[in-house]
Amino acid sequence: TAFLHGDLDEEIYMEQPEGFEVKGKENYICKLKKILYGLKQAPKQWYRKFDSFMSQQGFKKTSSDHCVFVQKFSDGDFIIVLLYVDDM
Repeated sequence: TAFLHGDLDEEIYMEQPEGFEVKGKENYICKLKKILYGLKQAPKQWYRKFDSFMSQQGFKKTSSDHCVFVQKFSDGDFIIVLLYVDDM
């Protein structure tokens, strides 16, 4: 369900889902307001939102792997977050 939290940067339209057609408007289409699971844009948009949130919290991406986020503290402590999403 993680991909459902991404935001759209473009206009995407779809046919009305089967079983949810509006009577008298069966030929109408729907404009999406949010990402749907299965859209090719979903992983990228979700990562963009996650990356923005982590940056706001003070985390930095490592240069060797953009799915590893590190936050260092003045007392020498640190937090490492490894992002892994298995959608295969």
